Amino acid sequence: MASSVCFPATSAAGNRRRFRSELSGIILSGGRRTSQLKTYRSDVRSSLDTDVSDMSVNAPKGLFPPEPEHYRGPKLKVAIIGAGLAGMSTAVELLDQGHEVDIYESRSFIGGKVGSFVDKRGNHVEMGLHVFFGCYSNLFRLMKKVRADKNLLVKEHTHTFVNKGGSIGELDFRFPVGAPLHGINAFLTTNQLNTYDKARNALALALSPVVRALVDPDGAMRDIRNLDSISFSDWFLSKGGTRASIQRMWDPVAYALGFIDCDNISARCMLTIFSLFATKTEASLLRMLKGSPDVYLSGPIRKYITDRGGRFHLRWGCREILYAKSDEGETYITGLAMSKATNKKTVKADAFVAACDVPGIKRLLPAEWREWEFFDNIYKLVGVPVVTVQLRYNGWVTELQDLGRSRQLKRAVGLDNLLYTPDADFSCFADLALTSPEDYYIEGQGSLLQCVLTPGDPYMPLPNEEIIKRVTKQVLALFPSSQGLEVTWSSVVKFGQSLYREGPGKDPFRPDQKTPVKNFFLAGSYTKQDYIDSMEGATLSGRQASAYICEAGEELVALRKKLSALEPSESTRTDELSLV
Repeated sequence: MASSVCFPATSAAGNRRRFRSELSGIILSGGRRTSQLKTYRSDVRSSLDTDVSDMSVNAPKGLFPPEPEHYRGPKLKVAIIGAGLAGMSTAVELLDQGHEVDIYESRSFIGGKVGSFVDKRGNHVEMGLHVFFGCYSNLFRLMKKVRADKNLLVKEHTHTFVNKGGSIGELDFRFPVGAPLHGINAFLTTNQLNTYDKARNALALALSPVVRALVDPDGAMRDIRNLDSISFSDWFLSKGGTRASIQRMWDPVAYALGFIDCDNISARCMLTIFSLFATKTEASLLRMLKGSPDVYLSGPIRKYITDRGGRFHLRWGCREILYAKSDEGETYITGLAMSKATNKKTVKADAFVAACDVPGIKRLLPAEWREWEFFDNIYKLVGVPVVTVQLRYNGWVTELQDLGRSRQLKRAVGLDNLLYTPDADFSCFADLALTSPEDYYIEGQGSLLQCVLTPGDPYMPLPNEEIIKRVTKQVLALFPSSQGLEVTWSSVVKFGQSLYREGPGKDPFRPDQKTPVKNFFLAGSYTKQDYIDSMEGATLSGRQASAYICEAGEELVALRKKLSALEPSESTRTDELSLV
Protein backbone atom coordinates (compact mmCIF):
# COMPACT_ATOMS: atom_id res chain seq x y z
CA MET A 1 0.00 0.00 0.00
CA ALA A 2 1.03 3.57 -0.53
CA SER A 3 2.10 5.65 2.40
CA SER A 4 -0.81 7.42 4.07
CA VAL A 5 -1.35 9.52 7.15
CA CYS A 6 -4.17 10.52 9.43
CA PHE A 7 -3.65 13.04 12.22
CA PRO A 8 -5.94 15.32 14.19
CA ALA A 9 -6.04 19.09 14.44
CA THR A 10 -4.64 19.83 17.89
CA SER A 11 -2.79 23.13 18.14
CA ALA A 12 -3.07 26.84 17.57
CA ALA A 13 -1.81 29.37 15.10
CA GLY A 14 1.36 31.41 14.91
CA ASN A 15 2.32 34.61 13.20
CA ARG A 16 3.55 34.45 9.64
CA ARG A 17 6.28 36.47 8.06
CA ARG A 18 5.25 38.21 4.88
CA PHE A 19 7.08 38.92 1.66
CA ARG A 20 5.71 40.94 -1.18
CA SER A 21 5.69 38.93 -4.39
CA GLU A 22 7.80 40.37 -7.16
CA LEU A 23 7.38 37.39 -9.46
CA SER A 24 5.50 37.61 -12.70
CA GLY A 25 2.97 34.94 -13.55
CA ILE A 26 1.41 34.47 -10.12
CA ILE A 27 -2.32 34.41 -9.47
CA LEU A 28 -3.65 34.16 -5.96
CA SER A 29 -7.38 33.65 -5.72
CA GLY A 30 -10.16 32.45 -3.53
CA GLY A 31 -8.20 32.22 -0.29
CA ARG A 32 -9.25 33.50 3.09
CA ARG A 33 -7.13 34.46 6.09
CA THR A 34 -7.16 31.67 8.63
CA SER A 35 -5.11 30.61 11.58
CA GLN A 36 -2.19 28.31 10.92
CA LEU A 37 -2.28 24.97 12.66
CA LYS A 38 0.96 23.38 13.82
CA THR A 39 0.80 19.64 14.28
CA TYR A 40 3.25 17.23 15.82
CA ARG A 41 3.41 13.49 15.43
CA SER A 42 5.51 11.45 17.80
CA ASP A 43 6.26 8.79 15.18
CA VAL A 44 7.73 11.19 12.62
CA ARG A 45 11.47 10.87 11.97
CA SER A 46 13.18 14.19 11.37
CA SER A 47 16.82 13.69 12.38
CA LEU A 48 19.71 13.50 9.92
CA ASP A 49 21.67 11.28 12.29
CA THR A 50 20.07 8.12 10.88
CA ASP A 51 18.71 6.88 7.55
CA VAL A 52 21.27 8.91 5.59
CA SER A 53 23.72 7.50 3.03
CA ASP A 54 27.38 7.66 4.04
CA MET A 55 28.87 9.14 0.87
CA SER A 56 32.40 9.15 2.29
CA VAL A 57 32.78 5.40 1.68
CA ASN A 58 32.02 3.18 -1.32
CA ALA A 59 30.92 6.19 -3.37
CA PRO A 60 32.45 8.33 -6.13
CA LYS A 61 34.94 10.65 -4.45
CA GLY A 62 33.70 13.73 -6.27
CA LEU A 63 30.21 13.52 -4.80
CA PHE A 64 31.25 14.30 -1.22
CA PRO A 65 34.62 16.07 -0.87
CA PRO A 66 36.54 15.67 2.39
CA GLU A 67 36.40 18.48 4.93
CA PRO A 68 38.62 21.36 3.84
CA GLU A 69 41.85 22.04 5.68
CA HIS A 70 41.91 25.12 7.88
CA TYR A 71 42.73 28.15 5.73
CA ARG A 72 45.96 29.87 6.81
CA GLY A 73 46.28 32.48 4.10
CA PRO A 74 45.31 36.17 4.05
CA LYS A 75 41.73 37.16 4.80
CA LEU A 76 39.76 37.85 1.64
CA LYS A 77 36.79 40.07 0.89
CA VAL A 78 34.33 38.20 -1.34
CA ALA A 79 31.26 39.54 -3.17
CA ILE A 80 28.66 36.95 -4.20
CA ILE A 81 25.95 37.66 -6.77
CA GLY A 82 22.89 35.56 -6.00
CA ALA A 83 21.35 34.45 -2.70
CA GLY A 84 20.17 31.06 -3.86
CA LEU A 85 21.37 27.79 -2.38
CA ALA A 86 24.65 27.86 -4.35
CA GLY A 87 25.46 31.41 -3.26
CA MET A 88 24.64 30.74 0.37
CA SER A 89 26.59 27.46 0.36
CA THR A 90 29.61 29.36 -0.95
CA ALA A 91 29.16 32.04 1.72
CA VAL A 92 28.97 29.51 4.57
CA GLU A 93 32.17 27.79 3.47
CA LEU A 94 34.05 31.09 3.09
CA LEU A 95 32.87 32.44 6.44
CA ASP A 96 33.96 29.23 8.14
CA GLN A 97 37.44 29.88 6.73
CA GLY A 98 37.49 33.40 8.19
CA HIS A 99 36.76 35.48 5.09
CA GLU A 100 34.50 38.52 4.74
CA VAL A 101 31.40 37.93 2.62
CA ASP A 102 28.69 40.11 1.06
CA ILE A 103 25.78 38.58 -0.86
CA TYR A 104 23.81 40.61 -3.39
CA GLU A 105 20.32 39.52 -4.45
CA SER A 106 18.16 41.37 -6.96
CA ARG A 107 14.91 40.08 -5.45
CA SER A 108 13.37 40.95 -2.11
CA PHE A 109 13.79 37.43 -0.71
CA ILE A 110 16.51 34.81 -0.62
CA GLY A 111 16.55 31.17 -1.67
CA GLY A 112 16.47 31.37 -5.46
CA LYS A 113 14.66 28.32 -6.83
CA VAL A 114 14.17 27.06 -3.27
CA GLY A 115 12.72 30.38 -2.15
CA SER A 116 9.21 30.99 -0.86
CA PHE A 117 7.13 33.91 0.32
CA VAL A 118 3.83 34.61 2.05
CA ASP A 119 1.06 36.37 0.16
CA LYS A 120 -1.25 39.03 1.57
CA ARG A 121 -3.72 36.39 2.74
CA GLY A 122 -1.09 34.44 4.66
CA ASN A 123 -0.63 31.63 2.12
CA HIS A 124 2.88 30.28 1.58
CA VAL A 125 3.81 30.30 -2.11
CA GLU A 126 6.73 28.13 -3.25
CA MET A 127 8.93 28.33 -6.34
CA GLY A 128 8.77 24.55 -6.82
CA LEU A 129 8.42 21.15 -5.17
CA HIS A 130 11.50 20.27 -3.10
CA VAL A 131 12.35 16.68 -2.24
CA PHE A 132 15.50 15.51 -0.45
CA PHE A 133 17.03 12.17 -1.41
CA GLY A 134 18.94 10.26 1.25
CA CYS A 135 22.18 10.74 -0.70
CA TYR A 136 22.10 14.56 -0.44
CA SER A 137 25.16 14.45 1.80
CA ASN A 138 26.47 17.94 1.01
CA LEU A 139 23.10 19.54 1.64
CA PHE A 140 22.59 17.51 4.83
CA ARG A 141 26.06 18.58 5.99
CA LEU A 142 25.05 22.20 5.43
CA MET A 143 21.73 21.74 7.23
CA LYS A 144 23.46 20.19 10.22
CA LYS A 145 25.92 23.06 10.32
CA VAL A 146 23.15 25.68 10.40
CA ARG A 147 21.05 23.61 12.84
CA ALA A 148 18.31 22.86 10.36
CA ASP A 149 18.84 19.09 10.60
CA LYS A 150 15.54 18.59 12.46
CA ASN A 151 13.57 20.36 9.75
CA LEU A 152 13.07 17.41 7.41
CA LEU A 153 10.36 14.77 7.69
CA VAL A 154 11.24 11.24 6.56
CA LYS A 155 8.69 9.56 4.31
CA GLU A 156 7.99 5.87 3.85
CA HIS A 157 10.72 4.20 1.81
CA THR A 158 8.60 3.72 -1.27
CA HIS A 159 8.09 5.65 -4.50
CA THR A 160 4.38 5.99 -5.23
CA PHE A 161 2.80 6.23 -8.69
CA VAL A 162 -0.78 7.46 -9.04
CA ASN A 163 -2.42 6.22 -12.23
CA LYS A 164 -5.60 7.38 -13.94
CA GLY A 165 -8.67 6.29 -12.03
CA GLY A 166 -6.89 6.24 -8.67
CA SER A 167 -4.94 2.98 -9.00
CA ILE A 168 -1.65 3.02 -7.11
CA GLY A 169 1.67 1.56 -8.25
CA GLU A 170 4.76 1.40 -6.09
CA LEU A 171 8.49 0.97 -6.27
CA ASP A 172 8.77 -0.28 -2.71
CA PHE A 173 12.25 -0.27 -1.17
CA ARG A 174 11.05 -1.46 2.25
CA PHE A 175 12.93 -4.74 2.66
CA PRO A 176 14.73 -6.45 5.55
CA VAL A 177 18.05 -6.38 3.67
CA GLY A 178 19.66 -3.21 2.32
CA ALA A 179 21.40 -2.32 -0.94
CA PRO A 180 21.52 -3.79 -3.48
CA LEU A 181 18.95 -6.43 -2.55
CA HIS A 182 16.31 -3.91 -1.47
CA GLY A 183 16.46 -2.32 -4.92
CA ILE A 184 16.34 -5.66 -6.73
CA ASN A 185 13.27 -6.59 -4.73
CA ALA A 186 11.63 -3.23 -5.45
CA PHE A 187 12.06 -3.57 -9.22
CA LEU A 188 11.01 -7.24 -9.33
CA THR A 189 7.88 -6.75 -7.24
CA THR A 190 6.63 -3.38 -8.48
CA ASN A 191 3.01 -3.38 -9.58
CA GLN A 192 3.58 -0.35 -11.81
CA LEU A 193 4.85 -2.63 -14.60
CA ASN A 194 3.65 -5.99 -15.93
CA THR A 195 5.78 -9.11 -15.64
CA TYR A 196 7.28 -8.85 -19.13
CA ASP A 197 8.29 -5.21 -18.71
CA LYS A 198 9.76 -5.92 -15.27
CA ALA A 199 11.92 -8.71 -16.71
CA ARG A 200 13.18 -6.50 -19.54
CA ASN A 201 13.72 -3.66 -17.10
CA ALA A 202 15.85 -5.94 -14.91
CA LEU A 203 17.88 -7.00 -17.95
CA ALA A 204 18.68 -3.41 -18.92
CA LEU A 205 19.77 -2.48 -15.40
CA ALA A 206 21.89 -5.63 -15.13
CA LEU A 207 23.82 -4.50 -18.22
CA SER A 208 24.36 -0.97 -16.90
CA PRO A 209 27.30 0.66 -15.09
CA VAL A 210 25.15 0.40 -11.98
CA VAL A 211 26.50 -3.13 -11.46
CA ARG A 212 30.10 -1.91 -11.55
CA ALA A 213 29.20 0.75 -8.98
CA LEU A 214 28.79 -2.01 -6.39
CA VAL A 215 32.53 -2.74 -6.43
CA ASP A 216 34.12 0.23 -8.21
CA PRO A 217 32.08 3.42 -7.72
CA ASP A 218 34.66 5.74 -9.32
CA GLY A 219 35.03 3.50 -12.35
CA ALA A 220 31.25 3.29 -12.67
CA MET A 221 31.00 7.08 -12.53
CA ARG A 222 33.52 7.34 -15.39
CA ASP A 223 31.43 4.89 -17.42
CA ILE A 224 28.30 6.86 -16.65
CA ARG A 225 29.91 10.13 -17.74
CA ASN A 226 30.85 8.47 -21.03
CA LEU A 227 27.14 7.84 -21.66
CA ASP A 228 26.31 11.54 -21.60
CA SER A 229 26.13 11.71 -25.40
CA ILE A 230 23.01 9.52 -25.71
CA SER A 231 19.52 9.81 -24.27
CA PHE A 232 18.32 7.51 -21.54
CA SER A 233 15.69 6.07 -23.90
CA ASP A 234 18.30 5.16 -26.51
CA TRP A 235 20.51 3.53 -23.91
CA PHE A 236 17.65 1.74 -22.11
CA LEU A 237 16.05 0.36 -25.27
CA SER A 238 19.44 -0.80 -26.60
CA LYS A 239 19.90 -2.87 -23.44
CA GLY A 240 16.54 -4.61 -23.75
CA GLY A 241 14.25 -2.24 -21.85
CA THR A 242 10.76 -1.58 -23.14
CA ARG A 243 8.94 1.55 -24.22
CA ALA A 244 6.13 0.70 -21.78
CA SER A 245 8.61 0.80 -18.88
CA ILE A 246 9.71 4.26 -19.98
CA GLN A 247 6.16 5.56 -20.30
CA ARG A 248 4.76 4.10 -17.08
CA MET A 249 7.75 4.47 -14.75
CA TRP A 250 10.88 6.19 -16.03
CA ASP A 251 9.35 9.21 -17.75
CA PRO A 252 7.72 10.43 -14.50
CA VAL A 253 11.05 9.92 -12.70
CA ALA A 254 12.97 11.77 -15.43
CA TYR A 255 10.50 14.66 -15.29
CA ALA A 256 10.93 14.82 -11.51
CA LEU A 257 14.73 14.87 -11.79
CA GLY A 258 15.34 17.11 -14.79
CA PHE A 259 11.93 18.33 -16.01
CA ILE A 260 12.35 16.53 -19.37
CA ASP A 261 11.42 13.01 -20.51
CA CYS A 262 13.61 9.99 -21.17
CA ASP A 263 13.84 10.73 -24.90
CA ASN A 264 15.46 14.08 -24.09
CA ILE A 265 17.40 13.49 -20.88
CA SER A 266 20.98 12.27 -20.90
CA ALA A 267 21.64 8.68 -19.86
CA ARG A 268 24.31 10.13 -17.55
CA CYS A 269 21.69 11.97 -15.51
CA MET A 270 19.43 8.98 -14.90
CA LEU A 271 22.22 6.44 -14.36
CA THR A 272 23.93 8.71 -11.81
CA ILE A 273 20.81 8.38 -9.65
CA PHE A 274 20.39 4.67 -10.36
CA SER A 275 23.96 3.94 -9.29
CA LEU A 276 23.35 5.64 -5.95
CA PHE A 277 20.04 3.84 -5.43
CA ALA A 278 21.78 0.52 -6.11
CA THR A 279 24.75 1.04 -3.79
CA LYS A 280 23.27 3.09 -0.94
CA THR A 281 20.28 1.77 0.98
CA GLU A 282 19.05 5.19 2.05
CA ALA A 283 19.70 7.01 -1.24
CA SER A 284 16.15 6.35 -2.45
CA LEU A 285 14.61 7.37 0.89
CA LEU A 286 12.77 10.68 0.53
CA ARG A 287 12.45 13.58 2.92
CA MET A 288 10.50 16.82 2.69
CA LEU A 289 10.68 20.02 4.71
CA LYS A 290 8.39 20.43 7.70
CA GLY A 291 7.08 23.63 6.17
CA SER A 292 8.03 26.43 3.82
CA PRO A 293 11.63 26.67 2.53
CA ASP A 294 12.01 30.24 3.78
CA VAL A 295 11.38 29.16 7.36
CA TYR A 296 12.98 25.72 7.44
CA LEU A 297 15.86 25.92 4.92
CA SER A 298 16.83 29.40 3.75
CA GLY A 299 16.06 30.99 7.11
CA PRO A 300 18.53 28.95 9.19
CA ILE A 301 21.24 29.37 6.53
CA ARG A 302 20.70 33.12 6.50
CA LYS A 303 20.96 33.28 10.30
CA TYR A 304 24.20 31.29 10.25
CA ILE A 305 25.67 33.66 7.67
CA THR A 306 24.66 36.87 9.45
CA ASP A 307 25.73 35.54 12.87
CA ARG A 308 29.23 35.15 11.44
CA GLY A 309 29.39 38.61 9.95
CA GLY A 310 28.11 37.89 6.46
CA ARG A 311 25.85 40.53 4.93
CA PHE A 312 22.84 40.25 2.61
CA HIS A 313 22.01 43.13 0.27
CA LEU A 314 18.50 42.52 -1.09
CA ARG A 315 17.11 44.20 -4.20
CA TRP A 316 20.62 45.05 -5.33
CA GLY A 317 21.09 43.89 -8.92
CA CYS A 318 24.32 43.77 -10.89
CA ARG A 319 24.12 46.05 -13.94
CA GLU A 320 27.59 45.35 -15.26
CA ILE A 321 30.83 43.55 -14.53
CA LEU A 322 33.69 46.05 -14.68
CA TYR A 323 36.98 44.56 -15.82
CA ALA A 324 40.42 45.38 -17.22
CA LYS A 325 43.48 43.67 -18.66
CA SER A 326 46.99 43.73 -17.28
CA ASP A 327 50.11 44.38 -19.34
CA GLU A 328 50.65 40.64 -19.35
CA GLY A 329 47.22 40.14 -20.98
CA GLU A 330 45.45 38.76 -17.89
CA THR A 331 41.81 39.80 -17.40
CA TYR A 332 40.55 40.68 -13.93
CA ILE A 333 37.44 42.26 -12.45
CA THR A 334 37.83 45.76 -11.03
CA GLY A 335 34.32 45.98 -9.59
CA LEU A 336 30.60 45.38 -9.96
CA ALA A 337 28.24 48.16 -11.04
CA MET A 338 25.24 47.64 -8.76
CA SER A 339 21.85 49.33 -8.56
CA LYS A 340 18.84 49.35 -6.25
CA ALA A 341 15.99 51.42 -7.66
CA THR A 342 17.65 54.79 -8.32
CA ASN A 343 20.66 54.08 -6.09
CA LYS A 344 23.91 53.03 -7.71
CA LYS A 345 27.30 51.98 -6.43
CA THR A 346 30.43 50.09 -7.41
CA VAL A 347 31.32 47.07 -5.31
CA LYS A 348 34.98 46.20 -4.77
CA ALA A 349 36.27 42.87 -3.48
CA ASP A 350 39.19 40.47 -3.68
CA ALA A 351 37.08 37.77 -5.31
CA PHE A 352 33.75 37.82 -7.10
CA VAL A 353 31.36 34.86 -7.32
CA ALA A 354 28.46 34.64 -9.76
CA ALA A 355 26.03 32.22 -8.12
CA CYS A 356 23.36 32.42 -10.81
CA ASP A 357 21.23 30.06 -12.84
CA VAL A 358 21.80 29.60 -16.57
CA PRO A 359 19.77 32.60 -17.81
CA GLY A 360 21.21 34.74 -15.02
CA ILE A 361 24.85 34.05 -15.86
CA LYS A 362 24.18 34.67 -19.56
CA ARG A 363 22.80 38.11 -18.75
CA LEU A 364 25.69 38.88 -16.43
CA LEU A 365 28.72 37.95 -18.53
CA PRO A 366 30.30 40.67 -20.69
CA ALA A 367 29.73 39.91 -24.37
CA GLU A 368 33.47 40.19 -25.05
CA TRP A 369 34.17 37.23 -22.79
CA ARG A 370 32.56 34.89 -25.28
CA GLU A 371 35.91 34.95 -27.05
CA TRP A 372 36.89 32.39 -24.43
CA GLU A 373 35.56 28.92 -25.17
CA PHE A 374 35.05 28.51 -21.42
CA PHE A 375 32.39 31.23 -21.32
CA ASP A 376 31.01 30.63 -24.80
CA ASN A 377 30.15 27.05 -23.82
CA ILE A 378 27.73 28.37 -21.21
CA TYR A 379 25.57 29.77 -24.00
CA LYS A 380 25.11 26.22 -25.30
CA LEU A 381 23.17 25.43 -22.12
CA VAL A 382 19.48 26.31 -21.94
CA GLY A 383 16.96 26.16 -19.11
CA VAL A 384 13.72 24.19 -19.00
CA PRO A 385 10.40 26.06 -18.61
CA VAL A 386 8.54 24.92 -15.51
CA VAL A 387 5.16 25.86 -14.07
CA THR A 388 4.34 25.14 -10.42
CA VAL A 389 0.68 25.12 -9.40
CA GLN A 390 -0.72 25.07 -5.88
CA LEU A 391 -4.36 24.11 -5.26
CA ARG A 392 -6.09 24.32 -1.89
CA TYR A 393 -9.20 22.13 -1.57
CA ASN A 394 -12.05 21.92 0.92
CA GLY A 395 -11.38 18.23 1.44
CA TRP A 396 -8.68 15.55 1.15
CA VAL A 397 -7.97 14.79 -2.49
CA THR A 398 -5.54 11.87 -2.06
CA GLU A 399 -7.71 9.92 0.40
CA LEU A 400 -8.74 6.91 -1.70
CA GLN A 401 -9.95 4.48 0.93
CA ASP A 402 -12.85 6.25 2.61
CA LEU A 403 -15.03 8.82 0.87
CA GLY A 404 -16.45 10.03 4.18
CA ARG A 405 -13.01 10.77 5.62
CA SER A 406 -12.05 12.73 2.51
CA ARG A 407 -14.94 15.16 3.16
CA GLN A 408 -14.33 15.88 6.84
CA LEU A 409 -11.92 18.64 7.91
CA LYS A 410 -11.16 17.58 11.48
CA ARG A 411 -8.45 15.09 10.56
CA ALA A 412 -5.89 15.24 7.76
CA VAL A 413 -5.89 12.08 5.64
CA GLY A 414 -4.33 10.93 2.39
CA LEU A 415 -0.99 10.03 0.79
CA ASP A 416 1.96 11.48 2.71
CA ASN A 417 4.79 11.22 0.19
CA LEU A 418 6.09 12.49 -3.12
CA LEU A 419 3.73 11.21 -5.82
CA TYR A 420 4.56 10.41 -9.45
CA THR A 421 2.10 9.99 -12.29
CA PRO A 422 2.40 8.98 -15.95
CA ASP A 423 -1.15 10.16 -16.66
CA ALA A 424 -1.05 13.93 -16.13
CA ASP A 425 0.96 16.92 -17.29
CA PHE A 426 2.33 17.24 -13.76
CA SER A 427 4.63 14.24 -13.45
CA CYS A 428 5.29 14.71 -9.75
CA PHE A 429 3.23 16.31 -7.01
CA ALA A 430 2.48 16.16 -3.30
CA ASP A 431 -0.17 17.19 -0.79
CA LEU A 432 1.84 19.70 1.25
CA ALA A 433 -0.82 19.76 3.97
CA LEU A 434 0.30 16.19 4.70
CA THR A 435 3.98 16.17 3.73
CA SER A 436 4.89 19.59 5.20
CA PRO A 437 2.19 20.36 7.77
CA GLU A 438 3.89 23.09 9.80
CA ASP A 439 3.01 25.82 7.31
CA TYR A 440 0.62 24.09 4.94
CA TYR A 441 -1.90 22.28 7.16
CA ILE A 442 -4.60 24.79 8.08
CA GLU A 443 -7.43 23.96 10.46
CA GLY A 444 -10.75 23.79 8.67
CA GLN A 445 -9.19 23.40 5.22
CA GLY A 446 -8.10 20.38 3.21
CA SER A 447 -5.40 19.31 0.76
CA LEU A 448 -2.83 21.70 -0.64
CA LEU A 449 -1.65 20.02 -3.83
CA GLN A 450 1.59 21.27 -5.32
CA CYS A 451 1.90 20.12 -8.93
CA VAL A 452 4.95 20.58 -11.16
CA LEU A 453 3.99 20.93 -14.82
CA THR A 454 6.73 19.42 -16.97
CA PRO A 455 7.40 20.18 -19.67
CA GLY A 456 6.13 23.64 -18.96
CA ASP A 457 6.40 24.90 -22.55
CA PRO A 458 2.71 24.42 -23.50
CA TYR A 459 1.58 26.18 -20.33
CA MET A 460 3.84 29.22 -20.35
CA PRO A 461 1.67 31.35 -22.69
CA LEU A 462 -1.62 30.35 -21.05
CA PRO A 463 -3.44 32.65 -18.60
CA ASN A 464 -3.30 31.41 -15.03
CA GLU A 465 -7.04 30.78 -14.89
CA GLU A 466 -6.76 28.34 -17.81
CA ILE A 467 -3.80 26.58 -16.18
CA ILE A 468 -5.76 26.12 -12.96
CA LYS A 469 -8.73 24.77 -14.92
CA ARG A 470 -6.63 22.20 -16.76
CA VAL A 471 -4.73 21.02 -13.70
CA THR A 472 -7.93 20.71 -11.66
CA LYS A 473 -9.43 18.51 -14.38
CA GLN A 474 -6.35 16.25 -14.43
CA VAL A 475 -6.41 15.95 -10.63
CA LEU A 476 -9.99 14.69 -10.87
CA ALA A 477 -8.95 12.10 -13.48
CA LEU A 478 -6.33 10.74 -11.09
CA PHE A 479 -8.58 10.90 -8.04
CA PRO A 480 -12.22 10.30 -9.11
CA SER A 481 -13.13 10.15 -5.42
CA SER A 482 -12.40 13.89 -5.22
CA GLN A 483 -15.48 14.64 -7.34
CA GLY A 484 -17.36 17.46 -5.66
CA LEU A 485 -14.41 18.95 -3.80
CA GLU A 486 -13.79 22.62 -4.56
CA VAL A 487 -10.61 24.64 -5.01
CA THR A 488 -10.64 27.45 -2.44
CA TRP A 489 -7.27 29.04 -3.28
CA SER A 490 -4.68 28.65 -6.01
CA SER A 491 -1.34 29.99 -7.19
CA VAL A 492 0.71 29.71 -10.36
CA VAL A 493 4.47 30.31 -10.53
CA LYS A 494 6.11 30.32 -13.96
CA PHE A 495 9.84 29.92 -14.58
CA GLY A 496 10.82 30.60 -18.19
CA GLN A 497 14.08 28.76 -17.49
CA SER A 498 14.59 26.64 -14.40
CA LEU A 499 17.06 23.74 -14.31
CA TYR A 500 19.37 23.55 -17.29
CA ARG A 501 18.25 21.04 -19.90
CA GLU A 502 20.39 17.97 -19.17
CA GLY A 503 20.11 16.66 -22.71
CA PRO A 504 22.55 14.33 -24.44
CA GLY A 505 25.97 15.85 -25.04
CA LYS A 506 25.51 18.89 -22.77
CA ASP A 507 27.71 17.87 -19.83
CA PRO A 508 31.01 19.00 -21.49
CA PHE A 509 29.67 22.55 -21.71
CA ARG A 510 29.20 22.89 -17.94
CA PRO A 511 31.87 25.29 -16.64
CA ASP A 512 34.20 24.76 -13.70
CA GLN A 513 33.85 27.05 -10.71
CA LYS A 514 37.28 28.51 -11.47
CA THR A 515 37.26 30.71 -14.57
CA PRO A 516 39.93 32.21 -16.89
CA VAL A 517 39.35 35.55 -15.11
CA LYS A 518 41.71 35.45 -12.14
CA ASN A 519 39.36 36.87 -9.47
CA PHE A 520 36.05 35.61 -10.88
CA PHE A 521 34.40 32.35 -9.84
CA LEU A 522 31.14 30.56 -10.55
CA ALA A 523 28.70 28.63 -8.39
CA GLY A 524 25.40 27.02 -9.33
CA SER A 525 23.97 23.58 -9.88
CA TYR A 526 24.61 23.90 -13.64
CA THR A 527 28.39 24.19 -13.06
CA LYS A 528 30.72 21.21 -13.24
CA GLN A 529 30.13 18.75 -10.40
CA ASP A 530 29.46 15.03 -10.32
CA TYR A 531 25.83 15.31 -9.27
CA ILE A 532 22.90 16.46 -11.40
CA ASP A 533 21.31 19.93 -11.48
CA SER A 534 19.57 19.92 -8.10
CA MET A 535 19.70 21.28 -4.55
CA GLU A 536 22.53 18.85 -3.82
CA GLY A 537 24.38 19.95 -6.95
CA ALA A 538 24.00 23.61 -5.97
CA THR A 539 25.37 22.95 -2.48
CA LEU A 540 28.30 20.93 -3.84
CA SER A 541 29.14 23.69 -6.33
CA GLY A 542 29.36 26.16 -3.46
CA ARG A 543 31.86 23.95 -1.65
CA GLN A 544 33.96 23.67 -4.79
CA ALA A 545 33.85 27.43 -5.48
CA SER A 546 35.00 28.17 -1.92
CA ALA A 547 37.88 25.69 -2.26
CA TYR A 548 39.09 27.39 -5.45
CA ILE A 549 38.94 30.83 -3.79
CA CYS A 550 40.91 29.70 -0.74
CA GLU A 551 43.47 28.01 -2.98
CA ALA A 552 43.99 31.31 -4.82
CA GLY A 553 44.20 33.41 -1.66
CA GLU A 554 47.77 34.63 -2.07
CA GLU A 555 47.29 35.49 -5.74
CA LEU A 556 44.06 37.36 -5.01
CA VAL A 557 45.73 39.49 -2.35
CA ALA A 558 48.61 40.24 -4.70
CA LEU A 559 46.10 41.36 -7.33
CA ARG A 560 44.31 43.51 -4.76
CA LYS A 561 47.55 45.29 -3.87
CA LYS A 562 48.28 45.85 -7.53
CA LEU A 563 44.83 47.36 -8.09
CA SER A 564 45.15 49.55 -5.00
CA ALA A 565 48.43 50.94 -6.31
CA LEU A 566 46.92 51.68 -9.70
CA GLU A 567 43.71 53.22 -8.35
CA PRO A 568 44.50 54.71 -4.92
CA SER A 569 41.40 56.90 -4.87
CA GLU A 570 38.97 54.03 -5.27
CA SER A 571 39.14 52.94 -1.63
CA THR A 572 37.98 56.33 -0.39
CA ARG A 573 34.75 56.62 -2.36
CA THR A 574 31.72 56.57 -0.07
CA ASP A 575 29.57 54.44 -2.36
CA GLU A 576 31.99 51.53 -2.47
CA LEU A 577 32.92 48.76 -0.08
CA SER A 578 36.35 49.24 1.47
CA LEU A 579 39.06 46.80 0.57
CA VAL A 580 40.29 44.35 3.17
